[in-house]
Amino acid sequence: MAAIDLGKMVDKAWADKDLSEIMAAPVSALKGVSDRHGELLHEAFGIKTVADLANLKYFQWAATLATLESATK
Repeated sequence: MAAIDLGKMVDKAWADKDLSEIMAAPVSALKGVSDRHGELLHEAFGIKTVADLANLKYFQWAATLATLESATK
């Protein structure tokens, strides 16, 4: 299995945590997502955790479309 550098995706405080802890973390644990961004995501979509964000159908649709688009190149 390939190693994944979680430090590129999450803030330093979360880089040594296991995936279940990261998925339960607030979205602000993601690198580049501020507490204010987290508040706005909660207000708009009810998102509180990284798992909530990952499971939001709109984000899943966008990721699928991006994958399909890159496969056509």
